Amino acid sequence: MKFSEGNIFTGWDRHCKEEIFNTVFSGKNIKIEKIISSGQTSPEEGWYDQQQQEWVILIEGKAILEFEHDQKKNLQKGDYLLIPAHTKHKVIYTSANPKCIWLAIFFT
Repeated sequence: MKFSEGNIFTGWDRHCKEEIFNTVFSGKNIKIEKIISSGQTSPEEGWYDQQQQEWVILIEGKAILEFEHDQKKNLQKGDYLLIPAHTKHKVIYTSANPKCIWLAIFFT
C-alpha cells in the first residue's frame, strides 16, 4: 500500500506573498487542495461557478466569502462550509496575519 502523507502546516514558504495552491490528493471524482492565502481575493468581476461541489475548511486565519444576491459568510479558524455545485461565489477577504490556510475538497 502506498501512503500519501504530509503536514498541512509545512511545505510552503511562510514569507511568500503569493497565493499558493497545492493538490494534496486527486482521484477519479475527488480533489483535495491546500490553499495558502495572504490578503488575496477573487477578481472584482465574475464568480466561481464550479461543476463540482466544494467542501472547504479554514484551518488558520479569517476569510469572507460572498455569494450571489449579496449573501456573505464570515469564516474563522475551524469553520467549514459546503458549497453546492454551480453556486456562484467569490472570496472578498483573506487575512494576511495570520495567513489563511484552507483545505478544499472538490467532489462530484
